[in-house]
Amino acid sequence: MISYVKGILAEKAKDRIVVESGMMGIGIFVPMSVLEVLPPLGEEVKIYTHLQVREDDMSLYGFLSRSDLEMFRQLLGVNGIGPKGALGILSALRPEDLRLAVMTGDAKAISRAPGVGAKTAQRIILDLKDKVQAEDLAMIEAEKKRQEAEEQARLLKEQQEAEEREKEEAEKQVDQTEQTEQA
Repeated sequence: MISYVKGILAEKAKDRIVVESGMMGIGIFVPMSVLEVLPPLGEEVKIYTHLQVREDDMSLYGFLSRSDLEMFRQLLGVNGIGPKGALGILSALRPEDLRLAVMTGDAKAISRAPGVGAKTAQRIILDLKDKVQAEDLAMIEAEKKRQEAEEQARLLKEQQEAEEREKEEAEKQVDQTEQTEQA
């Protein structure tokens, strides 16, 4: 089992990413909700993963938090939902929105996912209602705040580095001007 992959984000595609870790490029299928919030290429990422092993295939599915990974695994437990279907649902609905839809019995919201009709949406609600608790929403909010804080810290660091480069460039120009005037 591969619990997570930590490394440099090397590629982004419409449904997967490649993370360079340990001199290997590891392909990971991800939902749109993950693609939308990933850092730029070349930045470090940590992706929590689920390894799906089949007779003719081994695929990694990845998420930014353990709670999102757990939601994916819960969807896999629903009769008729495979990894691609679960990924499609989590691409159409962010995991916290799916949890809320399950808790409130909102089959209409769940059926917006590609390949999910009213009956499948009802089955998802029925199967997951006991597994998704109100405390999950509190955990989601805490995780979301943690991720936002990390993103703000990363942006602040980038801004400080840019300001430092500008300062160094300005100092170089002043030095060059002084040398020109002395000559």
